[in-house]
Amino acid sequence: MSDIKNLIESGNAIVGIEFGSTRIKAVLIDEKNAPAAQGSHTWENSLVDGIWTYSEKEIIEGLQSAYTDLKRDVKEKYGIQLKKIRALGFSAMMHGYLAFDKDGKLLVPFRTWRNTITGQASEKLSALFDYPIPERWSISHLYQAILNDEDHVKDLAFFTTLAGFIHWKLTGQKVLGIGDASGMFPIDTASKNYNKDFIEKFDKLISDKKFGWKLEDLLPKVLLAGEDAGSLTAEGAKILDPTGELEAGAKMAPPEGDAGTGMVATNAVAKRTGNVSAGTSVFAMVVLEKDLSRAYNGLIDLVTTPDGALVAMAHANNCMGEIDYWVNLFYETIKAVGGDVNKGKLYDTLFNLALTGKKDCGGLLPFNYLSGESITGLTEGRPLFVRAQNADFSLANFMRAHLFTALGALRTGMDILFDKENVKIDSLTGHGGFFKAAQVGLSIMSAALHTPVSALETAGEGGPWGMAVLASYLVNGKGKALDAWLNENVFASSKKTTVEAKKEDIEGFNAFFARYTKGLAIEKAAIANIE
Repeated sequence: MSDIKNLIESGNAIVGIEFGSTRIKAVLIDEKNAPAAQGSHTWENSLVDGIWTYSEKEIIEGLQSAYTDLKRDVKEKYGIQLKKIRALGFSAMMHGYLAFDKDGKLLVPFRTWRNTITGQASEKLSALFDYPIPERWSISHLYQAILNDEDHVKDLAFFTTLAGFIHWKLTGQKVLGIGDASGMFPIDTASKNYNKDFIEKFDKLISDKKFGWKLEDLLPKVLLAGEDAGSLTAEGAKILDPTGELEAGAKMAPPEGDAGTGMVATNAVAKRTGNVSAGTSVFAMVVLEKDLSRAYNGLIDLVTTPDGALVAMAHANNCMGEIDYWVNLFYETIKAVGGDVNKGKLYDTLFNLALTGKKDCGGLLPFNYLSGESITGLTEGRPLFVRAQNADFSLANFMRAHLFTALGALRTGMDILFDKENVKIDSLTGHGGFFKAAQVGLSIMSAALHTPVSALETAGEGGPWGMAVLASYLVNGKGKALDAWLNENVFASSKKTTVEAKKEDIEGFNAFFARYTKGLAIEKAAIANIE
């Protein structure tokens, strides 16, 4: 305690802040890169005029709230004020579209990764580049705006991701970590920069529009992990901490996406390692030994680690959101009959009950589609629960089915990597809310992906901690490769739990998955007929 107190008082604390879909979380780490204090802010995206978005006001106020909560935690634990930070980094959910004019004015509301409104652009760009350009990517949003003849495009001077926006506001630097940048536009892993051939093809594609800009001028500068991304300005410090207590000058790590921080948090930046992040959305990432053989119509993303290695990512928009609605309903039921239960205990109880259900969920079939799902070809979502009359309708089967369906779209993408590309993985590490009941989450995930899945004792800290570790690497890396530095300075003594699903569990998921795939026709009908 006294060591951490001295660290903070001397201005040597390191902080990472990540903007997740439902929570903004700040983590302060000690000199051993372990979490020492935390803060958070809960928020939710809004569907406005058919666009999933967060307002600028919500973004800044959420940032301030999470940082204020971090200060409160520091004060309560160590009895001191947080006034100076040595190194700081921001990360956020990847992709999306934040477009600005030359005066820094936001031209249209923030279009998040969750929007599935860019199918035409995604298809055309994937064909043009012969490279997967998913609907979520920033370049898909830009090109779709061009295809839609949106008026704002002519005034565009800069576009970026959420992490890039925050970093720019607090430092004045229009930069992006290579991992986050790889979700804006394809990266050439040889040059560690945007693919120049693709940029030329894009500029030629839109040349008839006679815009006063070239694509390269609009994109943030690409930086690798450990490179200087500027420093916290006086104006930025006042934005982060409106009380004026925070000093300017903190060294800034390149802003990253939640995929990159997830890789760091699970020590999965070396080749043949992978991680799966499961929360509001779910994505699995594998660091590749070689390029994929083809683009697969954008079903597989190709992004990079924070130090620029090629990564294949299978991404699904929907994971835990619908489960949360059902658990809240059960919680309301308990309260309505005069009962009382801690919500965390309720989650643990229901999740553990899922392990006692029938291997194939007894014929139950839920769909967790709160929003569209590109990987299964759906532009909208309709949460559903379907069963035949003779299905085994028990609570255990119900919960198991909801945990299985949370991974249905992910499995669709991973089958491409495993079966068609023969991708090999030495280790796959899980993190996120799906793994809060670790044994349950690992067991279900291992059954779904028919491969052993591990959890590190630190994995529950997730992306915000991963971003703090990247900020630590900035000031402490001393030229070492990122994977070597992580092994020696962060994970040398960390404990790992590994679960390998039994044959009958894998077969049970396969039976459910066949029902899930066939049942997508029901989901499509619901979208067509239920407003």
